[in-house]
Order: sequence, then structure tokens, then C-alpha cells
Amino acid sequence: MNRIKAVAENTFRESIRDKVLYVLLFFAVSTILSSKVLGWISIGQDIKIIKDICLAAMSVFGTLIAIFVGANLVYKEIDKKTLYTLLAQPMKRHEFMLGKYLGLLAIIGVSLVVMTAGSTVYLALMGGVVNAVWFQAILLIYLKLVLLTAFSILLSTLVSPILGAIIVVSFYVAGHATEVFKDLPSQFDGTLSKQFLEIFYYVIPNLSLFNLQSEAANNVPVAMSYLGFVLVYGLAWTLLLLILACMAFERRDV
Repeated sequence: MNRIKAVAENTFRESIRDKVLYVLLFFAVSTILSSKVLGWISIGQDIKIIKDICLAAMSVFGTLIAIFVGANLVYKEIDKKTLYTLLAQPMKRHEFMLGKYLGLLAIIGVSLVVMTAGSTVYLALMGGVVNAVWFQAILLIYLKLVLLTAFSILLSTLVSPILGAIIVVSFYVAGHATEVFKDLPSQFDGTLSKQFLEIFYYVIPNLSLFNLQSEAANNVPVAMSYLGFVLVYGLAWTLLLLILACMAFERRDV
């Protein structure tokens, strides 16, 4: 446990110095602050639009942080030859992977707290209502980022950072479109494409389950049973991806 903690702390310190992190946070804050401009387009709907854009910014930029920092973690250690020194110590490979993962989750958590604080204060200044469903939506965004980070860590052991980033972006888009894959128009009935997309629906996480933007924007309460289901669903996928990441790293010749 101490070795995992040491790797996590070192990963956090390295990530907090990454300039890409601050560039992404800058664009996230800029998007949040500019949401009022789009709110003016719809008379009487400005608060809803501000909430929707703020939550979308947290999701998208949180994912980008996971991609650009997470997909490079293992590759960077190999490229700098520091991985050989670490593994020469009494440290198991899965401990190294878990430490990297927890360190990345910490930096994503801090980034999300910054975006949440800025969004909440900005929303309050604009006269919006900040209630439980607002924070529930943010909680599910973080849970989604926990899952995406595990997938990013898995790819960091298998492919190059650039290819890993492309795959994670594709995974993010496809995960939000899974309902489309299942509810295809009747024109697709009996086609090979429909069969393929239906299989695709079941083999990738349904990321749209983590989306409470509409409920938060309209102040619609969310059942605790739904939150509990999504929590179990997200953690189950995360655990599976982490196991695969540790297995892939164990087999990797470094």
C-alpha cells in the first residue's frame, strides 16, 4: 500500500506541473464564462443553457485531461528509462499501475473541483438555483471520468500515446451514442450493420447513463436507486478495465 501511495503522489506531482493541464483548465473556465453569451439567444432559458454548458465543459475537458495525461503515463516512464529503476525495486507491476491510476484520479478530481467551484459561483451570480441534482450530475461526471481514466491507463500499456488518445476519443463518442446503436430505424432490420451495432451496444459502456445535464438544467430530482445503479455499473466497468490494464502490463516486455 505504501508503494502504491508513493507512485500516486509522484504521479500527482508530475501531472500538476504539466502545462497541458493548465491549458485545458483555461479553456474549460473560458467556456463556462462564455456560456452566458449563448444564454442570451434563448429568452428566459439562459440559466438552463448555462447549466448545460457548464456540465458539458466539465465532462469534455475532464475527459481531455484523462486522455492527454493518462495515455502518456506508462509510455513516458519507458521513454525516460525511469520504469526500469522503479521495477528493479521491490515493487510489483500492478502496484505501479494502481499508483499511476490513483495519482491521475487525484489530478482529475482537483481539476473537477476547480471547474465545479467556478461553475457554481458563476451560476449563483447569474441567479441560478444550485441544488442537489446539480451536484449529483457532477458526481456522475466524475464517475464517468473514473471509468475513462481506467480505459486510458489500459491503452497506455498497449499502444502509443497518439493512437491511445484517438481510441479514447472514439470510445467517448461511441459510449454516448450507444442508445442510437440499439434503436435503429426500421430500414436497418435484418442487415449485418444492425447486428454489428447491437453487439457493439453490449460490449462498450453506456456513457449516456452518466449524463444528468437535462435533469440538472431543469431542476428535476433524480431517484437514489438510479444513482446507485449507475454507481455500481461504473465501478464494475472500471474494475474490469483496471484488471485488464494490470494483466496487459504484466505481459509487457519492458
